[in-house]
Amino acid sequence: MQIHCIAIDDEPLALDIIREYCSKVSFLNLSKTFDNAVDSIEFIRSGKVDLIFLDIQMEELSGIQLLNSLQNPPFVIFTTAYENYAIQGFDLDVMDYMLKPISFARFLKGVNKVYERMQMENQAHEKTTSSEVKSSGLSYFFVKTETRMERIECPDVLYVEGMGDYWRIVTKTRRIMTLMNSKKLEEVLHEPLFCRVHKSFFVALDKIESIERNRIKILDKYIPVSETFRKNFFDLIEKNKLA
Repeated sequence: MQIHCIAIDDEPLALDIIREYCSKVSFLNLSKTFDNAVDSIEFIRSGKVDLIFLDIQMEELSGIQLLNSLQNPPFVIFTTAYENYAIQGFDLDVMDYMLKPISFARFLKGVNKVYERMQMENQAHEKTTSSEVKSSGLSYFFVKTETRMERIECPDVLYVEGMGDYWRIVTKTRRIMTLMNSKKLEEVLHEPLFCRVHKSFFVALDKIESIERNRIKILDKYIPVSETFRKNFFDLIEKNKLA
């Protein structure tokens, strides 16, 4: 498992140290460094960032202000020369608080903590989306997004659309992108509540508004029914047909 991280610090020497330390840890991939918090915002929001090494006292925008501005922040390790922000770090649920100068041993302890947390979350994700979910009758499941685990209530799902290596889970209020193979989706979104109708689509049967020839309408979305899944789908519809 790789942890994709960035470092934000207005001290060039501090960034050099983090680069050196990251190069020694096989599971760390330091994607980018920033000498100010403002320039990092777009990258954090649009890129894949699992972990930020974040200085606190910086001009224009402090590390704490940056963290407060992010709606779904990744894991954060504060790297600072000041002790008096530790309580705020705890309140912000940061993974660690490292005081400069940071030794490699202390650095390794902090990143190992992040690695263990991510590993636990991934294992929980694997377990939840395994066949055990199917037999347990759970009404929810978890999916991993770029920055966190999202809980999805099964009754809220309208349809799921494949988009390359990703799946987009659509509810009335949310659209969530996740990297998951179709086999795991089938274990969670199974009959009689859900049905696969195309290599790129799963639908919630009770959310279908109409069926016209080989197209399903759910809200404003028209979803094709492919030849491969057509018979099974219409057999399920026939069971619920009144006349």
